[in-house]
Amino acid sequence: MLRVYRTDLHIHTCLSPCAELDMTPARVVSAALEEGLDIIAVTDHNTAENIQPAVEAAAGLTVIPGMELTTAEEVHILALFPDMDPLMRLQEIVYEDLPSTDDERILHEQVVVNERDEVVRFNDRVLMDATGMGVEEAIGIIHGLGGISVACHIDRDAFGIVAQLGFIPESLDFDALEISFRTGRERASKMFGPYSGYTWITSSDAHHVADIGRAATEFTMREASFDEIVLALAGEGGRGVRF
Repeated sequence: MLRVYRTDLHIHTCLSPCAELDMTPARVVSAALEEGLDIIAVTDHNTAENIQPAVEAAAGLTVIPGMELTTAEEVHILALFPDMDPLMRLQEIVYEDLPSTDDERILHEQVVVNERDEVVRFNDRVLMDATGMGVEEAIGIIHGLGGISVACHIDRDAFGIVAQLGFIPESLDFDALEISFRTGRERASKMFGPYSGYTWITSSDAHHVADIGRAATEFTMREASFDEIVLALAGEGGRGVRF
């Protein structure tokens, strides 16, 4: 039987250099439950080291493993996966472009924690840097690892594909486009009508606990799982996506 799942697929933790330090995995999960979310994705910038603690803390909540990847063009892409193994392979690929450093550009603490919110260590890579992967290459790698790719916040002036490239090339095989919390569906339809052939979602892009769930997408599916999300994005078997 199909039912509606309230879903926020773009949430950061304290490992992202732009997120608040109180955005620990356990607190993210707790806030998501308080907001009535059924599914979230934890998507830190160019890293996945805080995902497993979120999964382990997620009693009563489905956590999709993910990453917000920065391409060579400085386009942000959500990479979402069914489990940790392919995500960690993507992290290995990304880390080849983001070696350990004492670079003074690391302006904020990038905190790796466990499921009890205990600090494990600090990440010493410049996680806000662009990788060497172009957009098309990144999508290919994500799909090759069994994941789905979502163009982040296409309505933003920074790090959105439309702002960075001027348009979305037809050759790019995105599974969905994300509209930020700043832009409602009606306005987005006027702004991005040429891209109506894609499935659209909206997400909170939360960097603060209070922001979790400020934008969410309703997925009509059989269960709260990655596989069902894939089918809903494709509109298979009565499944669907709405915001």
